[in-house]
Amino acid sequence: MPHRLTAALTRSRSLVQRLQNRALAAVGAAALGLLAGCATVPSSAPVEAAPSSSGTASGAVVSAPAASTHAAAAPAAQGAAGTAQAAAAGAAVASGTAAAAGGPLAPLATAESQAAASRAVATLQPPNDLWERIRRGFAMPNLDTDLVRAQEQWYSTRPDYIQRMTERSRKYLFHIVEELERRNMPTELALLPFIESAFNPQAVSTAKAAGMWQFIPSTGRHFDLKQNLFRDDRRDVLASTRAALDYLQKLHGMFGDWHLALAAYNWGEGSVGRAIARNQKAGLATGYTDLNMPNETRHYVPKLQAVKNIVANPDAFRVDLPGIADHPYFQTVEIARDIDVALAARLADVKLEDFKALNPSANKPVILAAGTGQILLPWDNATVFERNLQAHDAGQLATWTAWTAPATLTVAAAAQRVGMSESEFRTINQIPPRMMIRAGSTVLVRRSPQQKNDVAEHVADNAQLSLAPEAGKRTTAKGNTKAAASKTKKASAGKPGPGSGAQRQAAAKGPAKPQARQGSSSQASAKATSPASKPAAAQTDVAKAR
Repeated sequence: MPHRLTAALTRSRSLVQRLQNRALAAVGAAALGLLAGCATVPSSAPVEAAPSSSGTASGAVVSAPAASTHAAAAPAAQGAAGTAQAAAAGAAVASGTAAAAGGPLAPLATAESQAAASRAVATLQPPNDLWERIRRGFAMPNLDTDLVRAQEQWYSTRPDYIQRMTERSRKYLFHIVEELERRNMPTELALLPFIESAFNPQAVSTAKAAGMWQFIPSTGRHFDLKQNLFRDDRRDVLASTRAALDYLQKLHGMFGDWHLALAAYNWGEGSVGRAIARNQKAGLATGYTDLNMPNETRHYVPKLQAVKNIVANPDAFRVDLPGIADHPYFQTVEIARDIDVALAARLADVKLEDFKALNPSANKPVILAAGTGQILLPWDNATVFERNLQAHDAGQLATWTAWTAPATLTVAAAAQRVGMSESEFRTINQIPPRMMIRAGSTVLVRRSPQQKNDVAEHVADNAQLSLAPEAGKRTTAKGNTKAAASKTKKASAGKPGPGSGAQRQAAAKGPAKPQARQGSSSQASAKATSPASKPAAAQTDVAKAR
């Protein structure tokens, strides 16, 4: 019996050894075949381009360079690919070896088929235009309600309005899409400025919200948007887009839902949070359509959904979207000296209104290098600007500069100190009548040819104009008012007119309280309004919690 057991064990060891040898041979053959197959890949084979961090090259297909260009790198790459394929084959063989005790080995894939599989490339066509690129990035859940259909009807029956909005958007849309893709955010959000401002960076609401993304002053400061005498970053294309996407990401992190995040962007995160808490306490659902919210916020997401649906399938709504190429409209150009806005536009060979559309944050006719270190120019005009700037030999680039009032002064006194007429000084600094300039205020003044220094950084970033009423004129006006009242009192003593008792009662009650407003504030560029609300209007006063 021991002898027979020993013989059986010997035969088993021999079988296992033969299986192992067969597996090793198969792995070696597969690896050699793979290397041979890779070596025959033609140099013109299509290779899928790796997407950039911003998504610009996503899906692009390019031709590989000639084999001689990468002659040294090719063996290493092929060896790595062969090693990976060999490892996979080895795993398959090992699995077959383990199963051999119970049945025959499974056939191995041929080296030729493995090499062919290694050459397979998934070819993706690049988007035809920017609209197609936006469609590919849609990732938000669709909202299907009667409010959406009403907004679809409103937009689709106003082709001129859509044309104006989309024409304005072509300057900014590519940059917004790039930023969204870089952050892995839904590209529907690139359409949000259509709702907020109709893509008008100069839009200002009655609640003082400004820019494409409609930031009120306090929220703008929270997201580091400078607002001073010389610039308002709420209107800046790059800065406001960065702040808006930061805010939207924060809101999505808070609520975990894009529709609720958008409601909070419009109504305020605190308001949405309280509405959710009320529904939770009442045992109700807490989705966007379940919350009790102001009319403006109720229509906010349906407007965006309607624009999304039109962009997704314009033919279904008989809308003709103007073509927008999928490449940058502008590029940034660094500036090292203060420069007049008009001169910068002229050096770039750009119309003044187009220059202002790309650089809408400038509050004054001069751009201060210490505060705004770069300007935006159409792609082809950037080189023109740099060339003309180098050739410009007229000396200084700015005819305006900043001046700080050493004491509280009248407008006439301040204008005299800086050598300007009172009317020009008042107009350029937008100072109303009967107001004085407080000490420490910064104003814009003419720059003399002898002045070589540009405005300092602390002034460019923090300049503010503070005004005070002219005390003498105010006192005189009060005196005149008192004298007139005394004469009226003497003339009418003992002669109460009809209804004077009711007037006294009304005076005792005080002024009537203003009614709360929740309607949309008109937006600078919008010229048509929807039956429910204004689709392109800036946000409501109640929505300005942000």
